Amino acid sequence: MSETGTLKGSCHCGATRFEAAAPPRDLTRCNCTFCSKRGVLWAYYPTEQVKFTSREQAGAYDRNAPVVHHHCQRCGCGTWSDIPVWENNAPVPGQFKVGLNARLFDDFNLDAVRVTFVDGRNLW
Repeated sequence: MSETGTLKGSCHCGATRFEAAAPPRDLTRCNCTFCSKRGVLWAYYPTEQVKFTSREQAGAYDRNAPVVHHHCQRCGCGTWSDIPVWENNAPVPGQFKVGLNARLFDDFNLDAVRVTFVDGRNLW
């Protein structure tokens, strides 16, 4: 992590690179069929706190629109998701956040961050 607090990450081959404004305070582990098969830990950020420095091989999967999951078409890593902001059990129109795959952060100790479990298999 740099002196500014920016956290960098990338897919395995480096075709997708991103920066988050700060380390995550917590992570989310979901057991829905998509997340469990991907093995991701999600770090959620407001869109303005994430910068993509490369997305040259990014592909998208939107089975559960309006959620769009992205991956690297070269190495296959699940990289990020565009997710609606939810309030009162409903999406807020036009408001999104970014879920970054925290397993892709460079030089970051995932064990030092609290992980919250979401039962996505039974909730949706």
